[in-house]
Amino acid sequence: MDRVYNIIMDRMNSSESIVAYTVSAGVLSCYVGLKVYRRHQVKKKALKKREESRKALQDLQRSVAVYSGPTAQAARRRKIQSLTLTQLTQQLGDGQLSAVQVLQAFQEKATAVNEELNCLTEPIPDALVRAQNLDVVDQPLGILHGVPVSVKENYNIKGMVTTMGVTKYLGTSSGEDAVIVQVLRKQGAVPFVKTNVPQGLVNFSCSNPVFGTTVNPLDPTRSPGGSSGGEAALIRAGGSVLGFGTDGAGSVRGPAHFCGICGFKPTGLRISPNYFSYIHYVFVFFSGRGLSKTYPGLPGVISSPGLLARDVDSLALGLKALLVPDMFQLDPRVVPIPFQQETYDDNQPMRIGYFTTLPCCPPTPSMGRAVIMTKEALEKAGHTLVAFDPPDDSRALIDLTTRLMTADNGETVSKKWLKDEVIHEYLEKQVPLLKMPHFLRKIQGFLLKPFWPRVAKMISHRLIGSIFDLWQRLEEREKYIEQFQNELKKKDIDVLLCPAFGMPACKPEHVGMAVGALAYCSIFNLLDFPAGVVPVTMVTEEDDRLLDDWRGYGNDLMDKIIKETTRGAVGLPVAVQCVALPWQEEKCLRLMKEVETLCPV
Repeated sequence: MDRVYNIIMDRMNSSESIVAYTVSAGVLSCYVGLKVYRRHQVKKKALKKREESRKALQDLQRSVAVYSGPTAQAARRRKIQSLTLTQLTQQLGDGQLSAVQVLQAFQEKATAVNEELNCLTEPIPDALVRAQNLDVVDQPLGILHGVPVSVKENYNIKGMVTTMGVTKYLGTSSGEDAVIVQVLRKQGAVPFVKTNVPQGLVNFSCSNPVFGTTVNPLDPTRSPGGSSGGEAALIRAGGSVLGFGTDGAGSVRGPAHFCGICGFKPTGLRISPNYFSYIHYVFVFFSGRGLSKTYPGLPGVISSPGLLARDVDSLALGLKALLVPDMFQLDPRVVPIPFQQETYDDNQPMRIGYFTTLPCCPPTPSMGRAVIMTKEALEKAGHTLVAFDPPDDSRALIDLTTRLMTADNGETVSKKWLKDEVIHEYLEKQVPLLKMPHFLRKIQGFLLKPFWPRVAKMISHRLIGSIFDLWQRLEEREKYIEQFQNELKKKDIDVLLCPAFGMPACKPEHVGMAVGALAYCSIFNLLDFPAGVVPVTMVTEEDDRLLDDWRGYGNDLMDKIIKETTRGAVGLPVAVQCVALPWQEEKCLRLMKEVETLCPV
């Protein structure tokens, strides 16, 4: 009997095991199937939006096309597209041009260049009606009356979705315009298109699963920069005369440099950060209403809206149009300082500090050469140039900037928008590091230290593990700002001249491993100084040859990636960066204008 009982029990246990295994396999299959289904639905949703966007742009292109060849209307449109912003506002103001004429000229150009660049996401539906209404008013509404302007995809436009290339935001349209858009409208501007961004705004390529990849208008194998890459590409190609982006670690200045145009970011609250910005690559002290940021609410590396244009006067005019009572009333956080025209127009010699390198991330040869040639031109024009060494750049960029930008250990990215998303290939290499636990970072840093000490330090040094650590780091930031300003005061420096970036326009597949090149931009987000870039030269054959001997910080992994992606960039634009103290935007723009005049490209 016992034997029979044991046999029966063994069979029952075996049956229970089989049932358990079967249930487990079923649950696992359901889980995997659900993940696959969700991924398929996300892709389907993204492709649907892309097709809708493409159709809207094609419909717009057909509606403004001139079909009869080289006509007077076509020639007039080409003339309009070649005008500077200053010329455009003058001719709109005195009635030589109508708002509809100008709008349709830029709609035609923007949709045409978009076929090659994929720089647009959507047309703004009410643009034509707005231009028609402007043409029947008695007096110009403001200094941008009738001017078509483009805006980055993360700017809220009433009735349009703001996705940042993330599918989960496709179903929600904005209830109101961003503050900047509202002010632009009050100044008579006509927002007419939105432009492409990298997924979540978190790197300096310009690709996402919703709207696809934007290419550099000067070399389609290279990135136009990010995250305002669509804006920069559109303006460089002639499809817009004035654009608005956001800059959290060089997201305006980098694309402007990559595409060979001018870009400017002000002090954090000089203009409203109210654009929308749920996922911007930085942590911000203030959350924008109307612009989307990557990491809303975390302080330390200050994001701000920025402007892009073909020339510095256009940047100054665009900023002047925003610094008006409407801006100060719509967003009371903005410091009510109107544009100081007398400072911008001043022609007295300046005392300019300059540096050609940050030791923790030396730039490629063309970037340092651009600073030296600009320095010499400024000296010949009567300005005083003073060598300046940024204090303790490694601590600023690794202990402070990098740590503050990763203080949440990737939780905002992974929980707020990466979950159930299709991750674009150019972002895939960054995501594991963003989400990596501290103990794995420490292990990885320890293993890499003998070979790539800088990379190891960036991964594992002084990680922020608590609120106390964060507060300590923020206190260090305040002390660093004071230290930097004191060094400027010691040398009686008005403004700074330095590299715009660590390298020329790179290939998009390298952006995840070349983040050190951002150092020249991100340090001024940490400091919250106004800064802008101006193209002054191009990469030469000699610059390319000098890469053979260039070792960067120590020929580590990042240096090798930067060298690889820079090689073959002959003919691409190289900009310099101009910087001023907080709230001195006009002084920064004045130096940019002087550089533009002395070093025409």
